[in-house]
Amino acid sequence: MKNYIFILLISNVCFSQQALQNSGNIQIHQNGEIGFHIDLINNGTFNQNLGLAGFYNTNNPLSISGTEIPRFFDVEVDVVNHLFLDINTEVANSLAYINGDIITPRNTPNISLDYLENAFYVIEENIKNTDGYASFNGNIEFSFPIGDDDKLRPLITTNNIPNTIIKAAYFNEDPNFPSIFTTSFNTNSIESIIDEVSILEFWDFDGPDNSFVTLTWDSDSDIDILVPDLLSLRVVGWHIADQEWKDLGNSNVTGTLTEGTIDSFLFNPLDYEILTFGSLVTEDELEIYNLFSPNGDGTNETFVIKGIENFENELKIYNRWGNIVYDASNYQNDWDGTSNAGRVVRRNQKLPAGTYFYTLELKPSNKTTTGWLYLNY
Repeated sequence: MKNYIFILLISNVCFSQQALQNSGNIQIHQNGEIGFHIDLINNGTFNQNLGLAGFYNTNNPLSISGTEIPRFFDVEVDVVNHLFLDINTEVANSLAYINGDIITPRNTPNISLDYLENAFYVIEENIKNTDGYASFNGNIEFSFPIGDDDKLRPLITTNNIPNTIIKAAYFNEDPNFPSIFTTSFNTNSIESIIDEVSILEFWDFDGPDNSFVTLTWDSDSDIDILVPDLLSLRVVGWHIADQEWKDLGNSNVTGTLTEGTIDSFLFNPLDYEILTFGSLVTEDELEIYNLFSPNGDGTNETFVIKGIENFENELKIYNRWGNIVYDASNYQNDWDGTSNAGRVVRRNQKLPAGTYFYTLELKPSNKTTTGWLYLNY
């Protein structure tokens, strides 16, 4: 642990047993170093630094507060009981997590640890993190070192728009019962192609249009309960306008069911409140409703196969003599009993009530399902 202060320019600075308060101008010149063993209250200029600022304490937590944002060039944090940010704090070059987390107030997302363009970090133990919100202002790929308590769960993205700030935080909690958001995110409110949404964790991500993210998981994420294999895993987001979870894709996935990463498709983060993991309806989970009655009463008007929109498919309907009476590629739950195929007397008219049979071929697996349905009026 370092115990010295070496500053080349300092004025209007007050020391006490509890805090160092800057009301004037502090500047760390190149190769200069300053070690904080007490809290920093910055009400003056502290943003023209080229040296190292270290925060050290083995017994007590430390904090950074004040009215003016400090900007450090190089920073190292060795605070066993954590460094708390009550004001935005900027890192221009490097940050070393040695001991303890950097904690920002989650109920005030505007306060964050801010990485400037080309800034990077080093984590000596893979449980150290920014517990709260972190931001990045650059146009390169960046992995946010965010987490919750002792869990490091990075979110990776690339900012494609210069001078645009992106921000993220990780929450190790059920989205149905979020701790700081004013609304809940009902994991049963899902678009039809989604089968299930994780109730264990989520990320808050703010970025420009046409963003993509890479989410990470570990054994505590229970991905093996969510999906049988990684091909079924999806990034999902809570759509603000539609108030439901939507599929944000799986453009690439690595790892195993106990540890790995998944890439989303491009999306607009402004449309989504939070992100997490989800699964799609699989072939085995298709639900076929065998009875329908297209009589104009608004109920059961078409032959419905729940989840069919997730698959390329070929549907054929046969009468009891084995003649094809209906044929559709990529069926969309719109058959109302009207024949469109074969040599039938009532082509393009409603078929008689009765029992019919179907074959449903799903692609790309070419799996074929057969069964019966009953048409009534």
